[in-house]
Amino acid sequence: QVQLVESGGGLVQAGGSLRLSCAASGSIFSNNVMRWYRRAPGKQRELVAGITSIGTTNYADSVKGRFTISRDNAKKTVYLIMNSLKPEDTAVYYCNLVMITTNYWGQGTQVTVSS
Repeated sequence: QVQLVESGGGLVQAGGSLRLSCAASGSIFSNNVMRWYRRAPGKQRELVAGITSIGTTNYADSVKGRFTISRDNAKKTVYLIMNSLKPEDTAVYYCNLVMITTNYWGQGTQVTVSS
């Protein structure tokens, strides 16, 4: 059974930084994609960033230059470093793992950015 556990969310002032972590457990295939999504109040879930097993990354335009996604395959962990945070980054952030055609989700971690 694959499980994803996020951590690192919290309350931060605008301009501040946070680092989110997502630790995966269970049978993880070496070929996979890990992503961070977020859902702000009253809005649809949106893709924030993704990273493949070999380190290819992609970002939403709204976070380019501010957020960095990385992964440690040995630790089965993906990170999201968020700098220059803005109030509009406030959301629940979810970790997502895709293996073949199956999606796995974490429980989410709240990020709140005060102005």
